[in-house]
Amino acid sequence: MNFRRIRNIWIWILFAFLALFLFSSHVKRTRSWNPAEQWVVEVVAPFQNLLSKTVRGVERVWETYFGLVWVHEENRSLRDQIEFLRAENARFREMLATHHRLQKLLQFKEARDWPMMAAQVIGRDPTGWFKSVMIDKGGKSGLKVNMPVVSADGVVGRLVSVSPNYAKVLLIIDQNSAVDCLNQSTRDQGILKGTSTKICELDYVLKTSRMNSGDMIITSGLGGVYPKGLPVGRVVNVTDRPGVLFRDVQVQPVVDFSRLEEVLVILKEAPSASRPKEEG
Repeated sequence: MNFRRIRNIWIWILFAFLALFLFSSHVKRTRSWNPAEQWVVEVVAPFQNLLSKTVRGVERVWETYFGLVWVHEENRSLRDQIEFLRAENARFREMLATHHRLQKLLQFKEARDWPMMAAQVIGRDPTGWFKSVMIDKGGKSGLKVNMPVVSADGVVGRLVSVSPNYAKVLLIIDQNSAVDCLNQSTRDQGILKGTSTKICELDYVLKTSRMNSGDMIITSGLGGVYPKGLPVGRVVNVTDRPGVLFRDVQVQPVVDFSRLEEVLVILKEAPSASRPKEEG
């Protein structure tokens, strides 16, 4: 059965080649086809058309297959390149942001004569009871309790615990923190106390003071912990209550503690006998 089918196929192939030969041998002739030639053309042309379509179809499938394989490989390569470039871009952006922060710290340090040491914030208080951060420098680097901590923007807090390689910083927004301050423009004094929120309170501001919203609050230098003139925050609200001797003053710290990454520790020791509630 298979032999007969193969034989028939070869007969048709030979017939087709014979017809094509006859047809091509008369191509240069100007006369019309005779009846025999017309019959051959009518019989062979459909097979020739089918053969041509089959060959073109196979070529298209072959080209499409290899084309898709190549496109797939190219897409995968491009995706890998995109992911690599994204990672590189993120890395360079982080390096640039770090450079800007360190540059601000360096400018802050160079603008003052105090000895300082840079440190990295490596953790925050996990309990939530205290507003504090952990830094990667400690006693081996010369750090001691009560040393003031600042950033390029202003006052951060003070050291409350020190180990050989690490130290804990109590932030000025903690409810246990208090800093002697004064109004930079009017020189009215007060004590900045933390509320464990983003806003601090400036206590003991007399009603005769000229405290206004927008005024800059700086350290007074009293108490021996913080040097005088460090930026602390800006007044955001002033309220007078009847029958009360002092004004209610709210201050927004200049430091964004939620984004604190690098700090400077001022290498100066505070007197141990300083007032516990008035650190600045």
